[in-house]
Amino acid sequence: MTPQSRNIATNWLENAGLRPTRQRVALAELLVGDGHHRHVTAESLFESAKTNGDAVSLATVYNTLRAFCDAGVLQEITVDGSKSYFDTNTHDHPHFFWEDEARLSDAPSEELVIQRLPQAPEGVEIASVDVVIRLRKK
Repeated sequence: MTPQSRNIATNWLENAGLRPTRQRVALAELLVGDGHHRHVTAESLFESAKTNGDAVSLATVYNTLRAFCDAGVLQEITVDGSKSYFDTNTHDHPHFFWEDEARLSDAPSEELVIQRLPQAPEGVEIASVDVVIRLRKK
């Protein structure tokens, strides 16, 4: 990693109101240090951290991802009700889930048209709509 990627990561944390601890900066640098959006699982981020020589436990990765989501800098996308992916792009947009690769990627939002949502039950409001389009080879 570079001093520039470390600065990007530190600024990302500080702008979210998160204290830039060594472990948070290391994980943030892997997530946003190059300025590109990415989709990760806790396990894939843990493996990247190990490969990069960062000493973090898997539990720390899970806790840090939760803190990043709570701060609004990551979006959690759940597939099959059990597998969570974390997206650095927090704007509303659809996703492709590549079943053969267990991989998540952005889908073109300009091609998605939702004409009408069902009315929310009394006393609640719709907080968000998650669109995951599952793909598999023919």
